[in-house]
Amino acid sequence: MEQELMKSYYIIPLPGTVLFPGVTIHAELTQEDAIKTLRAAAEKNDDVFCPLLLEPDSEHFERKNVSDVGTVGRILQIMRLPEHGGMVRVVIEGRQRARIRGVKRREESNLALVSLLNDDLTVPEDNPLFQEPGEALLDAALTFSLRRCFEAYCEHMPQIPGDLVNLAFKTNLPGKLADMIAGNAYLTLEDKLSVLEETNVYRRGELVCGILNRETQLLSLDEKLQEKVNEQMDKNQREYYLREELKAIGEELGETEEEDADRLRKAVEESRMPDGHKQKLFKEIERLRRIPVGSADHSVLMLYIEKCTEIPWGTYTKENGDLSRAVKILERDHYGLKDVKTRITEMLAAMMVSPEMKGQIICLAGPPGVGKTSIAKSIAAATGRKYVRISLGGVRDEASLRGHRRTYVGSVPGRIIGALTDAGSMNPLILLDEVDKLGSDYKGDPSSALLEILDAEQNFAFTDHYIDMPVDLSRVLFLTTANDKYAIPDPLRDRMEIIDLPGYTFEEKFQIAKRHLIPKQLKLHGMNRKNISISDPALKDVINGYTREAGVRQLERKIAALCRKESVRLASGDRERLVVKPQSLEELLGPRKFRPDEDPQANAVGVVNGLAWTGVGGELLKVEVLVMEGTGKTVLTGSLGDVMKESAQAALSFIRANAGALGIDPEFYKNKDIHIHFPEGAVPKDGPSAGVTMTTALASALTGRAARGDVAMTGEVTLTGRVLPIGGLKEKSMAAYRNKIGTVFIPEKNTPDIPEIDEAVREKITFVPVKTVGEILTRVLLPARPVPVETAPAEPKPQRKKTAPPPEFKKRGGLNEHP
Repeated sequence: MEQELMKSYYIIPLPGTVLFPGVTIHAELTQEDAIKTLRAAAEKNDDVFCPLLLEPDSEHFERKNVSDVGTVGRILQIMRLPEHGGMVRVVIEGRQRARIRGVKRREESNLALVSLLNDDLTVPEDNPLFQEPGEALLDAALTFSLRRCFEAYCEHMPQIPGDLVNLAFKTNLPGKLADMIAGNAYLTLEDKLSVLEETNVYRRGELVCGILNRETQLLSLDEKLQEKVNEQMDKNQREYYLREELKAIGEELGETEEEDADRLRKAVEESRMPDGHKQKLFKEIERLRRIPVGSADHSVLMLYIEKCTEIPWGTYTKENGDLSRAVKILERDHYGLKDVKTRITEMLAAMMVSPEMKGQIICLAGPPGVGKTSIAKSIAAATGRKYVRISLGGVRDEASLRGHRRTYVGSVPGRIIGALTDAGSMNPLILLDEVDKLGSDYKGDPSSALLEILDAEQNFAFTDHYIDMPVDLSRVLFLTTANDKYAIPDPLRDRMEIIDLPGYTFEEKFQIAKRHLIPKQLKLHGMNRKNISISDPALKDVINGYTREAGVRQLERKIAALCRKESVRLASGDRERLVVKPQSLEELLGPRKFRPDEDPQANAVGVVNGLAWTGVGGELLKVEVLVMEGTGKTVLTGSLGDVMKESAQAALSFIRANAGALGIDPEFYKNKDIHIHFPEGAVPKDGPSAGVTMTTALASALTGRAARGDVAMTGEVTLTGRVLPIGGLKEKSMAAYRNKIGTVFIPEKNTPDIPEIDEAVREKITFVPVKTVGEILTRVLLPARPVPVETAPAEPKPQRKKTAPPPEFKKRGGLNEHP
C-alpha cells in the first residue's frame, strides 16, 4: 500500500543491480551526477532512493532512464577506485520500497519525491489457492514453498554461499524471504524489477516461486546438454567440441537439418526467381538434407542457398515519371553544369518515354571535387531508384566483381550481386566510382569483367561465379565516374557515353559556396548564420587566395576551418557573432597560399605560357628557355617524359631549319648552349601538346625578342611546322580562364571543340585557330628593342650578321613549313 506522505530523498540510480528491502548490496557508480549526489547524501547522513538505471551507458541523470519503483536505503560505506577512472563503490542496505513521483535538482545533486510502499498483507481474492487455508497457515505454506524452490535452485548454482541458504531457513516472513531470495539469486534485471514492484506479499511469494522453478528447469536442461556432449566426445575429437555442443542443443530444441532444409525450400518457393533457378536450388536443398549438420559442406551449401534467395528476384522499385520533378531535383542539388544537366535530362526523358530502352551507360569524367558522385545521387533521387555505390579504385581481381567460385574457402558473391542485394531491387542505380583506376594482375583484369556488365546486349544474363545462375542486369542504370577518361581501356570506354565535367569558373565556385557549401558546413557544426557570417568579398578572397583547384573540395575545407574557429569561440564562452571579412582571413586561415604575381602577364624573352591537361583539371605551364655561350649543348629539365623530350627535339630542329627566316644565327647550334626548363620540376610532365610552346620560347630566346605574356598556346608541332590537334581543350581553356589569359592559340582541327567550352570561358578568352607555328610566332613575338652601344662595334663578319625578319615572314612559305 502507498502512504499518503511524500518524502524527498537523494536519488542514486544503480547500474546493473536492483536493491531490495533487507538486502545489502555493493554497487559501482560511474555517472558524475550520481557520485556528486552520493557525496551530498553522505555529508548529511541522509538515506537515499535507489531505482534501477535502465541505460547504464548514459552519462547524465534523466528521469526516463530510471525505473518507477526503487528502494530507500542507508549508505554503509563509500570507496573510491582511482585505478578504475574515478569509479566509486558504495555499500547500501535496503530499507523500504518506494515509488518515484517527481525529480528536482538542488545545486549539483538530484532529489526524488517518492511515496513509500508498505507490504500489502491482504489475501488475494482472484486466486482460490489463497482462500482455503487461514492466514497463518498460508504464511507457513508460502514460506515452505519459497525455501524448497530456493534450495532446488541452489543445487544447480554452487556459487551461492551456503550461509545464505541457512539464512533462508531461519526467515519465517514470506515477504521478507521473497525479497532476500530475489536480491541474492542470479536473476535477470526484468525478473528482479517485477518482484520489487509487487507490494502484495502473497503475490510476491508466488512470483518468486515461479521464477525459481523456471530457472531451475533451465539449469537442469543445460546440465543435461553438457552431459550429453561430454558423452559423445572422444579424446581425439576435442577440436569438435563447439560443433557437437551446438548439435546437441539443436536436438534438444528439436531443430535439425530438416528444419533448415524446409526453411530454405519455403524461401525458394516464395522467391520470384525463374523456374529453372528454383529447380536447381531444390536439388541443392535435397542434397543438403543428406549432409550431416556438423560437416563443413553443410554450412557452405546452406550459405550458398541463402545468398541465392537474398537476391531480390523480380522486385522493382517504381520509377519517377515526372520529368519536371527530376529537373527540379537536379537544379536544387547543383549549380551550373548546364550542359551536363541538359544531357542527363535528355537521358531521363528518353527513359520515361521508352521504359524498355537499354544501353545508356553514362560516364561522368572530370577532375576531383566537381560533383560527379553527388550528381549520381541526384539522378537516383530524380528517377526514384535505389542508389548503390561501388568503389573500383585499386580493384585488381575480377572476382571482386564476378564473385569467387564455391570451391574456394570463404567464397562470396561479387560486388554487383551484393549491390542488388543491398538495394533490395533489380533496377537500382549502381555507381561504379573511379573506373579509371582499375588495376590488373595475374588474378585477372576487372575491366574485362565490366565489358559484360556494361553491355546491354549481354548483361541480361550476367553470371556471377558464386551464384552460377544468370541474373538480369538489363534494368539496372549504371553510371561510372573517372578523373582521366583516357586511362579507361578502349573497349570499355567504347561502351560508355562520356559526359565531361570541367572545372568550375570563379562565379560558379562563389555561388556553390553560398548556396550549398556554407549552409552544409553550418549544419554540420551545429551553427546558423547568427553565429557566423562570411562576407562576399571574404568568400571571393578565400577562392582566390587559399584554393587553386578545378572543383570545390579545398574550398569546402576552408569554409569548415572558419566554422571550427567559431566553434572554439563558442566553446570558450564568446557568443559574439563572427563576421569574416577580407582583412581577418590571414588571422583565421593563416597566410594566403596563392598570391597574384606582380605582373602575371609581363612580356619576357624566352618565357611562354603553355597549357597542360592533368587528372585534376587544366594547368598553366610556363616554358623557360635560356641561351648561353657554349658548345651547342641542349639541356632539358623539369621531370619530362620521353614524348615531351622528343617534342623538344622536333621544335629545336624546326628552329634550326628556319634560322635564317627567323633572323637567328645559323651557327647557333655550334656556339650556343640551350637550356629548356619546365617549372615545378618535381611534377612529372609528358605529352606532345607543348610543342608549339617550346618552339615559340626557343624562337624568343634565340632572337632576343620578348614573347607576349597575355597569351597561351597548346598544340603538337611537327618538323615542318604544322600544328596538330590535341586533347583536353576544355580543361586547358579553364586553366587559361583562371589565370586571366585573354588569347589562346589552338590547332585549327580543334575548332569544333570550342562550342563545348563553358560559355563564361568563351566570353573572356579569344581562341585563335592556327595551322602552322609560323602564325603563332608572327603574333606572339614582339619587335626587338634596340640596344644602346657605348663603343663602336667591331666590323661584323658577313656570315655572322643577323638580320631582321624579312617582310615575307608573315606570308605562307616564309618558313620551311608544310604548305
